[in-house]
Amino acid sequence: MAERLVVIGADAGSMTAASQAKRMRPDLEVVALERGTRTSFAACGIPFFIGGEVTSLDALVARTPDEHVARGIDVRLRHEVTEIDLGARSVRARRLDQGDEVTIGFDQLVIGTGARPLRPPIPGLDDRSFVFGVQNLDDAEVLMHHARSIDARDVVVVGGGYVGLEMAEAFCHRGASVTVVDIAPQVMGTLDPDMADLIVAAMQGDGIEVRTGTQVEAVEPGRVHTSDGELPADLVVLGLGVTPNSELAGAAGLELGVRNAIRVDRQQRTSAAGVWAAGDCCESMHRVSGRPTFVALGTVANRQSRVAGINIGGGYATFPGVLGSAVTKICETEVGRTGLNEREATEAGFRFDTARVRTTTRSRYFPGSTPITVKLLAERGTGRLLGGQIVGGPGSAKRIDTVATALWNGMHADELINLDLSYAPPFSPVWDPVQVAARQLA
Repeated sequence: MAERLVVIGADAGSMTAASQAKRMRPDLEVVALERGTRTSFAACGIPFFIGGEVTSLDALVARTPDEHVARGIDVRLRHEVTEIDLGARSVRARRLDQGDEVTIGFDQLVIGTGARPLRPPIPGLDDRSFVFGVQNLDDAEVLMHHARSIDARDVVVVGGGYVGLEMAEAFCHRGASVTVVDIAPQVMGTLDPDMADLIVAAMQGDGIEVRTGTQVEAVEPGRVHTSDGELPADLVVLGLGVTPNSELAGAAGLELGVRNAIRVDRQQRTSAAGVWAAGDCCESMHRVSGRPTFVALGTVANRQSRVAGINIGGGYATFPGVLGSAVTKICETEVGRTGLNEREATEAGFRFDTARVRTTTRSRYFPGSTPITVKLLAERGTGRLLGGQIVGGPGSAKRIDTVATALWNGMHADELINLDLSYAPPFSPVWDPVQVAARQLA
């Protein structure tokens, strides 16, 4: 009998592991269990579907179930795994359409259960008739259908993280009146407060109301009660961030780590032999701080899954860690960040200096030039770069990749100054904004 690999979850990340292992070992029997109706989907594209830039959810599917089946992977949709039995080497799954349960044995197991939107214990927040968290494409389909059916005009987004702000932009594009409410003192907690303030100012300029330091006390149809008064709401969207979907792993006895994410080693192995984890359900190692961390990003999920697939397939690969590099945009404002912010650097025990500069994305005289603010952190005494943040107009965000590359290779501020970056007036000033910040920092 052929060795069997069972994969829990069939999004783009976990199916990377399945496909990689199958390519390397054609004789491997691969069974993928997915509670939804689609495979290999790009959840990061959901806000842009809601906002109208992407016109079809199918456009967010990299590979359909039929395409996986044609490659020898047994994809079973609408199968929700309810238990992992490490002793019996099996999983139990509920077949959602039939209403019964099946038990499937495994020789090796990949846990790709991802993460789920946070739903704090606030009265009314579990009312799924008008309160929506968006985890997968099925969730997006339900949200879009509801928004259209009621012609949503007053939308409250609870939470000011990446997803929350992207969903706020999406409904702003749809012509709704949008309010973002966050109990934290700032939006985007992965940025420093002075950089987050720039985002709030830009959002307010685009007509999005932002209330930070505000507690949501209760939610009811048509209204959100907050510590700062009542808000009209015919639709509420959760953007409070996510938590690792690790309950199955924990109940099975697997070791958990940061924020209860599944603990894995460099090869993506869990604490049980033959059991692997990748993506938003497991932890990572931060390359700058050297500490375990939880980073829920599609880029990380895909790379971790590739490593797991190579090892399952008989090769050898390790995951080298994360920087938390991320970009987004809210209307015309672009945001990028990588490495450590000031709070994270302090918690990791670093003494550091910072530099913040405001310049332009192109030569000042060139049409279309917009403001850009760059902030860099470096270790005091050595000058080694620790992190960077960017907020600005079109053409700003992807400059964070220069900083991420420098961080990845342990570069110092003076080395960043001397990088031979390209220049032409339509693309950059003669001194790129990232290098201007490095000059000030050095």
